[in-house]
Amino acid sequence: MNAKPCQFAIAADHELPLVVALMPYTPRHRVVAVGVVAAMLMVWVFVAPSASVQVGRIDSFLPVVQTVMTVADLLTATLLFAQYWVQPHRALLLIASGYIFAGSFAFLQTLSFPGSYAPNGLIGDVYNTPAWFFVLWYTTFPVSILVYALLKDKGNPSPVPRTASIAITIVCVMGTIALLSWLVIVQVEHLPQFFTAGLMLQTRLSNQFNIGLTILGCAVLLVLFVRRRTVLDLWLMVTLFAAVPNFLVAAYAGSARFSLGWYTARGFALVASCLLLSVLVTEMMVLYSRLASALVMQRRERANRFVSIDVATAAIAHEINSPLGSITLNAEAAERELDAQRPRLEEVRAILRDIGEAGLRVKETIASVRRLFRDATDKPAMISIESVTGQVLRFLQHELQFNEVAVETEFVVESPFVKADPAQLQQVILNLLKNAIDAMASKPRDGRRLNIGTRVARDGAVVLSIQDTGVGVPRQDLDRVFDPFFTTKPAGMGLGLAICRTIIERYEGRLIVAQSGPHGSTFEVTLPVVSR
Repeated sequence: MNAKPCQFAIAADHELPLVVALMPYTPRHRVVAVGVVAAMLMVWVFVAPSASVQVGRIDSFLPVVQTVMTVADLLTATLLFAQYWVQPHRALLLIASGYIFAGSFAFLQTLSFPGSYAPNGLIGDVYNTPAWFFVLWYTTFPVSILVYALLKDKGNPSPVPRTASIAITIVCVMGTIALLSWLVIVQVEHLPQFFTAGLMLQTRLSNQFNIGLTILGCAVLLVLFVRRRTVLDLWLMVTLFAAVPNFLVAAYAGSARFSLGWYTARGFALVASCLLLSVLVTEMMVLYSRLASALVMQRRERANRFVSIDVATAAIAHEINSPLGSITLNAEAAERELDAQRPRLEEVRAILRDIGEAGLRVKETIASVRRLFRDATDKPAMISIESVTGQVLRFLQHELQFNEVAVETEFVVESPFVKADPAQLQQVILNLLKNAIDAMASKPRDGRRLNIGTRVARDGAVVLSIQDTGVGVPRQDLDRVFDPFFTTKPAGMGLGLAICRTIIERYEGRLIVAQSGPHGSTFEVTLPVVSR
């Protein structure tokens, strides 16, 4: 038997994260992304022979396009911050920072570009400030993606609260933008020159920078390709691919501003800015529709349960009214007989026998109704207890992260199957895990650990163990912890563990407290193995 330990904080992102940005990409995503890349390649094959042809100066083109790009980039950053709020994965802050850099430098370049809002631009010099903003734009963005690609698989939770993390990120990014902007606006004469004799002729340094930016973009694209895993990774690669023509046009086509290649490259930059925004919005709408459908189904199931309870209550009332009425009448008859001057004891004994038989009928009626509704709701199936446990862990992922509980799983590589109702077994494991989280609430944050594992017992049964580092169950309460209405929680009802044990015993299993002390408890669920 081989075991495979893993950290859930990392593994969770591979399975079913709570946010769109961390979802694994599917074959459908890959097909759409390849289609977008193929369409861009076709456009460039068509445009490349005429890339250096001067089309004419259209002053309104750049402010319109880059204002839209700025809005798209800042909206994308906002959505990424919202995703971080739901699931605090620090790598999302890096991508959000990159989009803030891109949107800000795109807008600042528009303000400085000659002919956009003023004949010589509103800020900086006429020639080199816009070029430096372009360099800053396409340096900070790919560098942010590179750092993200290198750190994205590290799932350690941040000790800083979500709001503070987002605020610190925004302040640091805006401070960096302010400093770099001051350099290229006020101190631009001390920086290398990209244009010296007009807007149509670039220096050799400009071509060298364009080649460097091309190499940087391709290197980041390669790193992201090697480490790709999520929807975010896939579409960031497409975004980087769409940005490369900006550098190739200037470096290899020999064209400067206002050529066909220049206009086309700006159009590709617009597509690159809107790509991730479109994907995030689309996937969030799909996720919302699925969530709405699941909520409707949950409400419908809850309504059906209420109806079942009402039907069960009506059935019980109908079936036991008759024997209860008989018990009442017989009790009154026995009382009258005993009050008589000469009570007939044989008659009283017969009445008492009738009362006893009516009580047995009531008991049998209740048992039959319980069997009826148990058979109607139970849907046992052959399932893997590890699979059900994984589903519960994904469901509780946000709560585990919020409470800063470190989870380690050690599952059997080929887990045998058990026979149980998946929904009921899921409810048992969910109850045990939530109890473990509650038990660790008073412990220091760095001491909250949850170890979940499976093993095959000597008798062939599958054992699921859930070990926490909480306060433990007091020794005097170990014999009562599974009793109905017994609880150690201030607001508890004392039914959770009792119901859990009833469910497990229904499938010929056992639920026990294997170990408990001041340093934590271990609960074990044992179920017999069934052949496939």
